[in-house]
Formats: sequence, C-alpha cells, structure tokens
Amino acid sequence: MIESLKEKGFAKESEGALVFDVSEETDKSPVPPLLLLKSDGASLYGTTDLATVVERVRDLKADEIIYLADKRQGLHYEQFFSSSKESGIANENTVLDFIGFGTMNGKDGKPFKTREGGVMRLADLINLIKEAGKEKLKDNKNIAEEDVEEISSKVGLAALKYGDLSNQASKDYIFDIERFASFEGNTGPYILYTIVRIKSILNRANMTDMNKAILVPQSETERNLMLQLIKFNEVIELSFRDRAPHKICEYIYELSNNFNRFYNDTRIVSEEDESKKASWLVLINLVKNVLEQCLDLLGMESVERM
Repeated sequence: MIESLKEKGFAKESEGALVFDVSEETDKSPVPPLLLLKSDGASLYGTTDLATVVERVRDLKADEIIYLADKRQGLHYEQFFSSSKESGIANENTVLDFIGFGTMNGKDGKPFKTREGGVMRLADLINLIKEAGKEKLKDNKNIAEEDVEEISSKVGLAALKYGDLSNQASKDYIFDIERFASFEGNTGPYILYTIVRIKSILNRANMTDMNKAILVPQSETERNLMLQLIKFNEVIELSFRDRAPHKICEYIYELSNNFNRFYNDTRIVSEEDESKKASWLVLINLVKNVLEQCLDLLGMESVERM
C-alpha cells in the first residue's frame, strides 16, 4: 500500500517522515497531514487504518464502514477518511463513518478509575455491577440459591450495558453503580423487572392462545400503551439510521412506564369478562415480546425471576 501511494504521488517525504497531505482549500481550519511512516520507518495508526480499508473494500466488498472511538480522535478520522477517498483506497460510494464516544466518569466528574487510581478494566467493572445486582436479589425468597449467580450476572450486565447505551454516544456520563443497578427509574434492571412482572401475570392467567384479537382500549392508560407499542418499527429504523441505540433505551423505558401504569389501573387476571381479559393478556404479551426484542438488539437477556 505504501509503495502504491508513493507511485501515485500521495505519499511524500517531510522532515524524514512519510506523510499524506489531506488539506484542501475549502478547509475552515488547518488539517495536518496524515503521518504514514516515522523517520525510522515505523508505521502508525494512520498506516494500519488505511491498510484495513484496502482489505475491507477489496476482500469484504464493504459498502459502509463504521468506526467507534473516543470523540477526541475526530481529527485522526478526518485525516484518515480524506486520504482513503483521495487515494481511491475507498471508492466514492463507500461510506466511512465515525462515531465519537464521550468518557465514562466517576461521581467526581473525572474519568472512572479504580481505587488505586488505575484505569478500570472491563472485567472488574462487570464484577462490580454483578455484585451490586446480587446484593439487590439476596433477600428475594422466590429465587433459588443456585439460580442467584446466573440471574445476578444477567441483571448486572443489563445494568452495565443499559447504563452505557442509554446515553447519547458522544456525551460524557457519570458511572453510578447504585443508580445503574436500581430496580426503579431509567435502568436495565427496571426493564427486566417489567418483563418479569408480565411473565408472572401470563403464568397466573395460564392462557395458551395468544392469537385472539386485541379490543379497542377501555381506558386512557391502555390507549397510551397501545400508542407506545405502535412506535416500535419507527424507533428501530431511526436508531439504525442515526446510529443511536439510546433511542431504543428511551423507547423501552417509556413502554415499561406505560405498561406499569396500565397494570396499576387494570385488574387483568381477575377480570370476569373473558373477551376483555383475553385482549389484555394478548396486549401485555405483545409488550413483553417488544421489550425482549429491544433488549436482544441491545445485547441483553431477560430473566424469569427477579
């Protein structure tokens, strides 16, 4: 690749190093050249990033390549994308997109670290949040001791992933274990708890036929629940288009809130009118399916008990 860039006149020497000048007259501020090789011949991120595009376009026939990194790397990706396009390594129809992430900070507003002051490893972070989940479940008599480990692991991972994904990617956020692991508010465990509540109702009702018709809403809370449900396709498409998983989080939080309001207003299992009861059971089963589908898209698993 380097030899090809030299032959085409894109790679030029500058103070002993090899660079790719990506500046243009239309630039609003100076854009420094992309450094390909240092004066001692060593390659850098720019070199290897360009080489991966060669492979992805030539071998994988990629139409679109999305890069995820610290938002402070924005200049690097601007240089790298410009050089990819200008050199023809990526053709004009190949979409190169950069999603810049904010930082995860502690309660002091500074980047989250261990007690010793080092960078927090993901494995340690997972253990922390898993233990917090286990603490929340320890007094639950409905969970067998042998199931606590598996459930707390799923609840902990949901707390961690949801806490991260519910924020707009480019924004910094505070990592707060107590808040993330809470069963209330805009958290992963709250979504899981809502699903568990629905499963409990369905188990008590013991209805096997979920193909019955959903009737017109009988209350404002039921109507609001239905209206939230029908936003599902739109939300998924927008989240994909905008590379914004936080929109899915916002959606399922509102859906969970709408379900819980409906649940508090409606005696579902004890309803004597069988057509109403069946309609409500089909409705909440649909809510459960949508919540689980969204969690799956976000990389989380639901549980049977909490």
